[in-house]
Amino acid sequence: MSFLGSRVTRALLGPLAAAALIAVLNSGVVPPFQAYSVALAAVYTIVVLSVGLLAGWSGVWSVGHPAFFALGAYFAAYGSGHGWSLETIVVGTVVASAVLGGFLGYAGARFSTLYIALLTLAFSLVSLEVINRWTDVTGGDQGVPVSQVDTLAGVLPSGGTEAQTLAVAAAGVCLAIAVLAKGSALRMRLVAAKSHPLVAQSIGIAPEAQSALAFAVSAAFTGFAGVLLGLLSGFVSPDPFSLNLGISLIASCVLGGVGSVLGAVVGGGYLAWSPTLASSAGLPQPVVQGLVLIAALIFLPSGVVPSLGKLARKLARPSRPAPVTVPEPEITRRVLDGPPLLTLTDVSVRFGGLKALEGASLSIRRGEVLAVIGPNGAGKTTLMNVLSGLIGGGRVSGNAEYDGKQLLTGRATARRRLGIGRTFQHAETFDELTVAENVLCTHRRITPRQRRVASELLTRVGLADVADRYPAELPFGLQKRLDLARAMAEEPALLVLDEPFGGLDADERATAARQIERLRDAGAAVLVIDHVLDDLFAVADRVVAFDFGKPIGEGAPDEVLRDSAVQASYLGTTTPRAALPARAADSPVVLRLTGVEHHYGGVAALRGIDLDVHEGAVLGVVGANGAGKSTLGRVLHGSLRPSAGTREASDTGVRTVRTSLVPEGRALFKTLSLRENLEVAAYSVGLKGAALRARLDETAEWLPPRLRDRLSVQAAGLSGGEQQMLAIARALMAGPDVLVVDEPALGLAPALVDEVYGRLGELAEGGLTVVLLEQLLSRAMATCHDVVVLHEGVVAAHGPAADPAFAARAESAYFGGEHAVALGVRDVTTLEA
Repeated sequence: MSFLGSRVTRALLGPLAAAALIAVLNSGVVPPFQAYSVALAAVYTIVVLSVGLLAGWSGVWSVGHPAFFALGAYFAAYGSGHGWSLETIVVGTVVASAVLGGFLGYAGARFSTLYIALLTLAFSLVSLEVINRWTDVTGGDQGVPVSQVDTLAGVLPSGGTEAQTLAVAAAGVCLAIAVLAKGSALRMRLVAAKSHPLVAQSIGIAPEAQSALAFAVSAAFTGFAGVLLGLLSGFVSPDPFSLNLGISLIASCVLGGVGSVLGAVVGGGYLAWSPTLASSAGLPQPVVQGLVLIAALIFLPSGVVPSLGKLARKLARPSRPAPVTVPEPEITRRVLDGPPLLTLTDVSVRFGGLKALEGASLSIRRGEVLAVIGPNGAGKTTLMNVLSGLIGGGRVSGNAEYDGKQLLTGRATARRRLGIGRTFQHAETFDELTVAENVLCTHRRITPRQRRVASELLTRVGLADVADRYPAELPFGLQKRLDLARAMAEEPALLVLDEPFGGLDADERATAARQIERLRDAGAAVLVIDHVLDDLFAVADRVVAFDFGKPIGEGAPDEVLRDSAVQASYLGTTTPRAALPARAADSPVVLRLTGVEHHYGGVAALRGIDLDVHEGAVLGVVGANGAGKSTLGRVLHGSLRPSAGTREASDTGVRTVRTSLVPEGRALFKTLSLRENLEVAAYSVGLKGAALRARLDETAEWLPPRLRDRLSVQAAGLSGGEQQMLAIARALMAGPDVLVVDEPALGLAPALVDEVYGRLGELAEGGLTVVLLEQLLSRAMATCHDVVVLHEGVVAAHGPAADPAFAARAESAYFGGEHAVALGVRDVTTLEA
């Protein structure tokens, strides 16, 4: 209640300030022309507040609000001339503006910010044309007067002190409403829908509906301000509602602070007095507005009020203790042997010609933790998206029954109401909401009880001490806790957790494991996907393994890794060892990493890496998804500077060793031709003229004939394997000494994989040093001189691929921890298909 009380107190400041200002205006101290300017500033405050909160809370920039402003003013003119009461005029204006605004918001929700702005611009231009042509109502260019109107309190003459008093009082009330709205579910859900539309859908928020609602409310307040303007001025003409006003409104919002209630007061005052300021400076008004705005953007980029407020909070905020998880009373596990809560039968997902999921069948009961494992691209995330309804453009078939209801036919926003909560791999929090608001926004309406329950939940997960902080201020581990807390809000019956252990240290993983166990013991069904098998299997009751979109194995955690199909999906199948070029034992080191570490925020991707890359070697870097392979590849390439440690490149005598990177996913310029893709790489290293043509001819000779003869074709028209070979050729245009290739086989058919690796083998035979970042251990063992196995960012094994003893160690190191023992110690080359 203390929070509610402070919020109500802040809300009362607006009406109290308005009452004090009215008293000053009516005392005669302020000259009449200044009193009019004060009242005009109050009207503009309402409009700036409407535009600024729409942009700040919903991310929608509108250039069309002058049209709603004009609608209210002309409603006042028409209504006063036809004997309408003020109440009738206001209600008519608010309803008409809200309907038009809701339509614009819903229509523009599917577009980007730029297109929404263009849509509102078109609406404003059309409105001006209607005003100019509908002369019977608007008077056209000549304008139309506003007469006195009747109100419940008596007659209100236009253009007098009564209208000024009404404008100031109305502004005070609107500010109070905005302050109250800042603590409401409306604002939280609007910000959530703006920040992460897909994540918002997972907690039951429909972004299109939120955009329409926000635009409708904003338009209604702006239309109301138009009524006040008509009564204040006593005359309405098209001039004040031009496109210039729309631009000035946006500038005023930016100056005061987008999304700031007090900033709207600053913006409204600036808008009302900028003509006077320009006149005093002897400069045109647009010049003065531009100079003020440029100065604000340079020195106070977030606006006057937010910048000053941030400084004040920084000076006043006390240091806080580290968050501590408060232990809960022990919960006796409820073993439930009833029917499954969720049953999937032959569920398939197709994206065009790609089958991301095929014939997936599984079930999970209340009080059970089901782990889903599989290599990168196995279909795990697609499975989670099916359950969450976030499948995008995929075509879903099959049957999914959840608690007796058909799941696949429902909208994504309905899944939360059914009792399904979800977390995300990278802790997708709503960064503009505080920790507490991230949890509260799951509710349509927030009551004191819900605030109390949210506070208790944050205490249980160790976030109570940072409840008023923003997610960006927290380390990654606490952001993951927040993601879990948001999924736990409203006590869903099924929780779908996407890599809850990923990126966490040992203590944080232990905390996450305890939370999962408590959820299970309280009777929830928990479906977990993760690559950290030790922690995953420690909490799992049952494991289902996927590969290429299909379930390939199921069983208890200590049994599933014994399945040969599961082993093959992670490690690969038997592959004859390639005939690699001989490499001298004393070949020089071309790249050396010493003590390399790298962090993304609070996530440790690499830890203590010591690695030498020898000239002429084919080095394989192997690990499960999330082990740190791509990060290590970028550090070796030199495009990523490590957080700690050193990277040393040797000197060839002519220049420093040159490296090229073929990134995962190829990153081709799809709209450019094959030749243009190659030429772009040549330009980046300074090749031109005859040297460029010679390098292009040389690289084209490396390509297979079917690509060599189609250099003028767009890259988008190639198959996956052909695109991979083009990506490698593009890297060769730089004339590298070391070629780093990230997941060259990802998404390719077996025949194309063999072709791509055959081409890489030819490069190795030509003396090029190659680093292969590979997920399948068997393929790396068959195609590389040496293999490094990464496990959670650490080198778990390193040795010659031809050594049978190392092959067994590498296999155990790939999985790491106690569950590697389940595989036994054996030669990796004995894997069966």
